[in-house]
Amino acid sequence: MLEGKYQDFYTQISTQIKKENIFTDKLHTLAYGTDASFYRLIPKIVIKTDNADEVHKIVTLSNEMNLSVTFRAAGTSLSGQAISDSILIITSRKFSDFRISDDKTEISLQPALTGAQTNNLLAPFGKKIGPDPASINAAMIGGIAANNASGMCCGISQNSYKTLKSMKLIFADGARLDTGCSESKDAFRKSHGEFLTALKNIATETKNDEELSALIKKKFKIKNTCGYSINSLVDFDDEFEILQHLIIGSEGTLAFIEEITYYTVEDLKDKASALMYFKDVKEACNAVTKLKLARDAKTIVVDAVELMDRAGLASIENDPAMPDFIKDFDENVTALLVETRAINDKELDIQISQLEELLEEFDVVRDIYFTKDVQEYTLYWKIRKGLFPAVGAVRKVGTTVIIEDVAYPIESLAEATLELQALFKKHGYSEALIFGHALEGNFHFVFTQDFSDEKEVKRYDEFMNDVVDSVAVKYQGSLKAEHGTGRNMAAFIEVEWGRTAYSMMKRIKDLFDPKGLLNPGVIINDDAQAHLKNLKAMPATNDLVDTCIECGFCEPTCPSNELTLSPRQRIVINREISELKRNGKDEEAKEYLDLYQYDGIETCATCSLCSTACPVKIDTGSLTKYLRAEQNSQRANGVANFVASNFSTTLTGMKFGLHGANLMHKLIGTASMESVTDTIRDWTKGKSAKWSTSMPKAITINTKFEQKSRDKKVVYFPSCINRTMGRSSVSQEEKELFDVTVELLQKAQYEIIFPEDMGNLCCGMPFSSKGFNDASKQKSQELEKALNKASKNGEYPVLCDTSPCTKKMMESFESDISIYEPIEFALDFLAKDLEFTTINEPITIHTTCSSRKMGLEAKFKELASLCSTEVIVPADVQCCGFAGDRGFNFPELNKSALRSLKTQTAGAKMAFSTSKTCEIGLSDESGLDYNSIFYLVNKVTKAKNL
Repeated sequence: MLEGKYQDFYTQISTQIKKENIFTDKLHTLAYGTDASFYRLIPKIVIKTDNADEVHKIVTLSNEMNLSVTFRAAGTSLSGQAISDSILIITSRKFSDFRISDDKTEISLQPALTGAQTNNLLAPFGKKIGPDPASINAAMIGGIAANNASGMCCGISQNSYKTLKSMKLIFADGARLDTGCSESKDAFRKSHGEFLTALKNIATETKNDEELSALIKKKFKIKNTCGYSINSLVDFDDEFEILQHLIIGSEGTLAFIEEITYYTVEDLKDKASALMYFKDVKEACNAVTKLKLARDAKTIVVDAVELMDRAGLASIENDPAMPDFIKDFDENVTALLVETRAINDKELDIQISQLEELLEEFDVVRDIYFTKDVQEYTLYWKIRKGLFPAVGAVRKVGTTVIIEDVAYPIESLAEATLELQALFKKHGYSEALIFGHALEGNFHFVFTQDFSDEKEVKRYDEFMNDVVDSVAVKYQGSLKAEHGTGRNMAAFIEVEWGRTAYSMMKRIKDLFDPKGLLNPGVIINDDAQAHLKNLKAMPATNDLVDTCIECGFCEPTCPSNELTLSPRQRIVINREISELKRNGKDEEAKEYLDLYQYDGIETCATCSLCSTACPVKIDTGSLTKYLRAEQNSQRANGVANFVASNFSTTLTGMKFGLHGANLMHKLIGTASMESVTDTIRDWTKGKSAKWSTSMPKAITINTKFEQKSRDKKVVYFPSCINRTMGRSSVSQEEKELFDVTVELLQKAQYEIIFPEDMGNLCCGMPFSSKGFNDASKQKSQELEKALNKASKNGEYPVLCDTSPCTKKMMESFESDISIYEPIEFALDFLAKDLEFTTINEPITIHTTCSSRKMGLEAKFKELASLCSTEVIVPADVQCCGFAGDRGFNFPELNKSALRSLKTQTAGAKMAFSTSKTCEIGLSDESGLDYNSIFYLVNKVTKAKNL
């Protein structure tokens, strides 16, 4: 319950911002208030903003009422800079407009685009942005800039600071500035002349202080995000350049970035990587030093060097992509992952030879081998990017994984790293490991910590003080190289920088934010114990998700990420509920459960795409299925079992319903039909199914047709969906999918075999997705038995025309029969049996969640390219959100998941997928008529002349 100023603020702001985007309840404030750090604050109010005008209204009102605000993008922040106990402003995924300059050298971005989305936009032009954090798939531009996040390749030459052109900003007092617009700058000079004069004076003082200027130049020769970017004070004379470069890395404590314009950088496509194994960390660090000096002298080209110590290798050695021999290494072996890029393949070969020659003197335990194979080196880099979450996943349940981020001068790298390892031993962190961007002297070290024990907190404090003394004092390095100061290192800025520089930083904060309302406690914090307060617990909740470290890598793939909750947020809430129950707070737990029903249970698509983005494959969809099963009553399970045992009768009922809906549509027309069904949904509070023009007609398939006996045989199992649902009333196709598939198979000279009693057969997915596990198992076993018989125990391949059903069969069946969905069957069989003639028409394809999890995304593109000269693949569309039949009852999930589909499929003439229900939702949201890819394959093929 809000009180005092917060209630007044809510009353006023809710007249200016949509109420559905303002959250004050305990579930949403906890869920949205969580970031990837090991700190936790619960905001009083969370507001999701769709545009800069909304942010401006919030900041202006909060300034008038003296209430602090914190800005938050994706929340992949690791140092506690994206949390608040006051007002948390979140940039929603709608806050994502962009512009690319005509010559492609600049890109202007709103804050909610992820780094990966941005690079996808630039990829067709051979460009990318400079910053390349490991979290680039999830991290948003606002956070990347506000934290000066760098990464594996950009170093300090292509980070946000170095590639910044201009910004649009909102200041603490509500003032707005576009540093790329002369009119805006002139207006700002008039309204904030004293501010600019004071800023200029700070810069002049700094330049005139030779000792301070020298210190700044020295410390920014390596990566440094500890404190403010005071290098801007000596790098620039123009006050607007100083101002905007100070914003980089300021972590939302000086202003809000409503738009940033980057200079783009070249994205060289010819690359090679080598995973090298040195005898120990000292030898590896010495190799890094030689590589760095050679690169700086421009005698070699090396773009990235990532170090992984033996403990880091051990955490990933069981990954299928890693070589088996790693398991046999001794405890000292250290790896370097090295990448070099070139303008062409010939130059790349030269660079590889130069690198191999340079490293000949070093003691390696395996021969150095550079690979140009895209799949091979992409796997290596994917594993490296997921190393932090992967390490966190093997921690003891209930402990927190901590990642620190330091940088050393390259000449001290080997000595400093050995000392860091000695500190691990001194303080008993035997599980600690080191990895990171070695070429920049930037290492991350990871260890686990129990914050529930005061003695353990004391151990952590003593360890961190020793680390600070070693990194900042002895080696004159950076306590934060790229993860930002946050709350984590705020207490130690003065130790690293000295009193004069720290005083300058405090003056900057006071100038930009005189009331101290922007993200208080971050960067500037006078509490020497700040790093030990508001520590986040990680209680156990369910074995399915307990390894989650709340990094947020999963969020971009989730269809409900903008509508309700993301996988990370679902896990956060379940942890809280479990902890409340353990502590006997059942009433409060029930409050969360009631709030969680819609946001957590009903609007989870259980697509499990989160597991494909998670470095440790956590499947929050499985958690939802588990919770649904827990909720199912004995009566509900009984009904499910009855339906399973009388399945053909159920399908007949479905057909009757579809037939009735179609008949009414014919009688009253589309507009009236939509009006009537929408009214009924309102009356029933969403409990009745949504109707649309993409709703299929009822069909009955005919398996009794004449065919020749042939040597080639295939078992065809039409899914229950495709035995029941046909084309929609607006479809331009003339045949049903069953008839098209039969025609295609016969054209390819196959004899088709159908399993017996097919009307009663089902893979079990409609039951398992709702948590009816017994009914699901029953149907799966029945189908397996029937297919075994039909295929003569696997002698013939089995084709299912629906990808999700195929995936379910593969997961559930115990027998060794070859099951294919449309994509692989077409490539493995039809591509050999038929002659393809590519059409010159633009098409678009949607890879279903099941197909993605089966690794068929690239194969679908390959198949589509056999059929059409132009294949459009929407970059930002993952799961369609229809989720079987969930799209009928929760159409808002489908709509939210496909919010960018129409824009990204513009120009397509035909659209294809491999699942009927997905195709219904895709058709609704795109305006295109989505059908099975078999329609297109049938259209562009003819029988080969044998």
